[in-house]
Amino acid sequence: MIEFKNVSHRYGATPSVHDINFSVKSHQLVALLGPSGCGKSTILRLAAGLEKPAAGEIWLEGRKVADAKSSVRPEDRGIGLVFQDYALFPHMTILDNVLFALNAKRSQHLSAQEKHDRAIDALEKSHLLDQYDAMPHQLSGGQQQRVALARALAPNPGLILLDEPFSGLDSRLKERIRDDMLHVLHEIGTAVILVTHDSEEAMFMADQLMVMESGTVVQSGAPVDVFCRPESAFVAEFFGEVNKIHSVVHKGCVETPFGPYPVDAIADGTKTTMIIRNDGLLVDVRGETADAVVVETIMLGRYSIVHLEVDWHKTGPLHLHARMPGIKWFEEGTEVSIRLDESQVFVFPQIS
Repeated sequence: MIEFKNVSHRYGATPSVHDINFSVKSHQLVALLGPSGCGKSTILRLAAGLEKPAAGEIWLEGRKVADAKSSVRPEDRGIGLVFQDYALFPHMTILDNVLFALNAKRSQHLSAQEKHDRAIDALEKSHLLDQYDAMPHQLSGGQQQRVALARALAPNPGLILLDEPFSGLDSRLKERIRDDMLHVLHEIGTAVILVTHDSEEAMFMADQLMVMESGTVVQSGAPVDVFCRPESAFVAEFFGEVNKIHSVVHKGCVETPFGPYPVDAIADGTKTTMIIRNDGLLVDVRGETADAVVVETIMLGRYSIVHLEVDWHKTGPLHLHARMPGIKWFEEGTEVSIRLDESQVFVFPQIS
């Protein structure tokens, strides 16, 4: 549905994205994931036609819509947009807000009745038909978000762009709304690009992830591949809190407070960074030897965070965090043993 070919962009003299290549097919949801300022929103704006590339080409449904010399206007691209602030017209009813999207050139061939039927169908898909005559201020944040989705769906676009659509919702409402939205998007089968900085949201929604850093795509693939096989410390860190241990490779292993840890394809003498996700530290009551001392336990309902201090002769005391499922409690000063879940441990050469 859309393809970026060697696309670069700059704001004035400042580069924003560099040499971006990807495509999104029908029925596919691709999530652009990365910290603020990494370029993901610029890619969305380029796809929408709100920005023009400095180099490269953008193709939409088999036709070129932008290059360094020309760009098809946003209203002529037939793309659905859902913004994080909803952007609803406060003086219009919910139905009229959705009908407004059908006034564009691409929908001029439709009769008034056909436009009305499409708007009603979009509201029904978004579970808002009973609110068709309400005003935006009469709806909750989650309902307003669904109106924004219905408005994007009404013209039957080949591509929908979602710009951090759940950022204004509380956590419980966010989970329900994004689940509802995912079901609707799967039902209609359109292509979708989602911009988010929330790794859990990206994992939940996307068929493919593109992790961005400083204007470039540093890794892309299925969520399970990117999560389980990160190609850099940056990507490994982006999926939750981690512990870092710096060491050097010696005889095919890096030295850690828990003993030698084998590594592959990293030469002896190389300085490394070991990334241990908080879930990768497995804490048990003291065995034959005590690896760490509990500093504090924080219960957060679905899981508990255990703060640990490890005395390592290489660096002195290390402060580590372990995340344990369920309600766990260790008194301050408790001596514990630690094991590593190797599926949550990654070693990378340090970048000088």
